[in-house]
Amino acid sequence: MATQAHDGMYIGGEWRPAAGQDTIPVVNPADEQVIAHVPAGTAADVDAAVRAARAALPGWAATPQAERAALIGAVRDGLAARKDDIAATVTAELGAPPALAEAVHAGLPIVVAGSYAELAATYSFEEKIGNSTVRSEPVGVVGAITPWNYPLHQIVAKVAPALAAGCTVVLKPAEDTPLTAQLFAEVAHEAGLPAGVFNLVTGLGPVAGQALAGHEGVDLVSFTGSTAVGRQIGATAGAAVKRVALELGGKSANVILPGADLARAVGVGVANVMSNSGQTCSAWTRMLVHTDSYDEAVSLAADAVAKYAPGERVGPLVNAKQRERVRGYITKGIEEGARVVAGGPEAPFATGYYVAPTVFADVTPEMTIAQEEIFGPVLSILRYEDEADALRIANGTVYGLAGAVWAADPETAAAFARSMDAGQVDINGGRFNPLAPFGGYKQSGVGRELGTHGLSEYLHTKSLQF
Repeated sequence: MATQAHDGMYIGGEWRPAAGQDTIPVVNPADEQVIAHVPAGTAADVDAAVRAARAALPGWAATPQAERAALIGAVRDGLAARKDDIAATVTAELGAPPALAEAVHAGLPIVVAGSYAELAATYSFEEKIGNSTVRSEPVGVVGAITPWNYPLHQIVAKVAPALAAGCTVVLKPAEDTPLTAQLFAEVAHEAGLPAGVFNLVTGLGPVAGQALAGHEGVDLVSFTGSTAVGRQIGATAGAAVKRVALELGGKSANVILPGADLARAVGVGVANVMSNSGQTCSAWTRMLVHTDSYDEAVSLAADAVAKYAPGERVGPLVNAKQRERVRGYITKGIEEGARVVAGGPEAPFATGYYVAPTVFADVTPEMTIAQEEIFGPVLSILRYEDEADALRIANGTVYGLAGAVWAADPETAAAFARSMDAGQVDINGGRFNPLAPFGGYKQSGVGRELGTHGLSEYLHTKSLQF
């Protein structure tokens, strides 16, 4: 293990004992062994953390931009210095293959933290509009509730902009991946963040998460996770008239238009769904192919997925419950008449929460596997007759997080993308941009993360009329 679990909470600049005695076991999903225990936080722990954040707020909000930027830069440097520790920890508690843990789970948060160190220094917190001076001020104490699928990236994507804005933070990380969060707290401490600016409470969602979402001392709740839990948190926040940012589920369409490079579009599409064992809210889990190219695309996908061996390029799912959920969806796909061209519900290994990388053909838009978020290495391939049909299928879910379009030329793809109900669309394999806003339409959430749009979530405006 790369990191030694702390048996306390990080509150007010120090590790202190939890209010209660209960702990949560942390399990390595690859071998099902318990690797650590962390405290199961209660409402009392959350209250202590919120009080510490409130006490630190005036001082942090008044800290000059350059100083805040330097401290966020120090966090970035601390993450970079401990990159190997981070990758090993993510591999141990999430099961991410080492290469993915290094490149994405450890690498991306360093880039995002660096982007906010820069923005904290350069962002203009005042503008003139006619006879008014409009000030952007920190919204206050932020309750950040993060998921397990990208444990460090999701923390940094909330904490870094909140700190850049002048907010203080209480973090409640996912119970499956708390060791990465403790590692982040160590880095924040070593970077010299003032006491109470960042606080960490580990615990279960229905206990610690709910206490944080409902706490009267929290001004904004930022949550990433399932749409079902997002609804509850939105309702709790709404009842208290507090700000909320929700990053929820997805069922993204990968639309391959006639004339596109089919082999490349299918290959990249399969890779996208298999990455992180399919545990990505923005994964392109529906591949839409014109009827004339359909059979060829199915054959290409079956060949492509064969390269993703469980235990090598594809890690386990995070826990037993997720594995059963995903296998249940695969069974349902078969029952509803979809054709398995790779994988299936049988577990590839006796030990570890692995699911066989699975590709379905003959999927119709109304099937469960084409409508609901599976969150596993499962791809559905759907056929369409013409562009209007493709657009209707692409937009025909309750979600609208991301998507992809492939065409012979970028203009054709971009024209189609403009009609998609999605917050982010990749054109002909366009790269992920950590400065561009990330977030969804419809039931994929409220608000945006990353870049200047991510920073503005943590600010509210005051107009001074002269």
